[in-house]
Amino acid sequence: MTTVDPVPPTVDPVPPPPMRLRELVFGAACAAAIRAAVRLGVADALGDTPMTVEALAASAGSEPRTLRRLLRALSCQGVFAENPDGTFAHTEMSRLLREDDPHSLRYIALWCTEPWTWNVWPKLDEAVRSGREVFEDVYDEQFFTYLNEQAPESAYVFNRAMTTSSRQSAQDVADLLNLRGASSVADIGGGQGHVLASLLERHPTLEGTLLDLPGVVGNADPRLRDGGALASRVRVVAGDCREDIPVRADVYVIKNILEWDDESTRRTLANVRAAARPGARVVVIENLVDDTPSMKFTTAMDLLLLLNVGGAKHTRQSMVDRLTDAGLVIGEIRPVNAYLHAFECTIPV
Repeated sequence: MTTVDPVPPTVDPVPPPPMRLRELVFGAACAAAIRAAVRLGVADALGDTPMTVEALAASAGSEPRTLRRLLRALSCQGVFAENPDGTFAHTEMSRLLREDDPHSLRYIALWCTEPWTWNVWPKLDEAVRSGREVFEDVYDEQFFTYLNEQAPESAYVFNRAMTTSSRQSAQDVADLLNLRGASSVADIGGGQGHVLASLLERHPTLEGTLLDLPGVVGNADPRLRDGGALASRVRVVAGDCREDIPVRADVYVIKNILEWDDESTRRTLANVRAAARPGARVVVIENLVDDTPSMKFTTAMDLLLLLNVGGAKHTRQSMVDRLTDAGLVIGEIRPVNAYLHAFECTIPV
């Protein structure tokens, strides 16, 4: 049988404005294609050796002709690569969709394309007009209530995505923070405690406290639980930082939780101020929408926060304003990595 080698797509690095706009309005197709590839397990099936579509289709349980169409669409975006002989190979981006990749974004990709997202994005104009979340208008429940009671699969994806994100940035935070001279650190709203665990591993004499909601700390990093390698130096506290922070420490770390509504942010910072002794350090770590190499991602997440919980990512100035209003003294503002900034603050003496 005669075959014709496919011609790799030619991609104009700077498409003219009309074509670029056409590409942008079809952005949902790209997001859906990535989600489909993850759910089909294509990246996991594809190893270091290029594979035919037929072999990949057998692993994915799909029809070869339509899988080729999916992979060709993704290859145009740099996710997978089509070879002249018709086989497909990994790219740096497609490897990130593998579950076993140390930098995997598999669950982030699923989270950003969960079924509920497709129903709330069309309401963005309404959210912008009203300045409030619209999730409850669509689902008749608040976002986290719906997630935990009506959408267990989506809740699982959310938890895995947050765990992945926290684990991947934890080492960056540990590399950044100089905790010499500190004897205790508290991770406020710290999730499963990946940041805290990294800090304790870096500083063998440091003691730590993890504070988060009961259902969250109940699944804390195994290193922090009874019998874990760090358990003897850790106190795990179940609580809501918006209500109270019953923790005394030399250093408080607050990472990616000040993006709720303004009232929740105000209460959390007020509770830190009330709990901390004069001179204590408060390190606030957040994504910024105006000062980061990853603005396209951060500004998109900012709009999603508006839709589902009425929250917002911060600009550098809005973060400074909220910290100043809370009575914190701001020192250095430093990048943690390509998408996070750390605001070094102290409690006034």
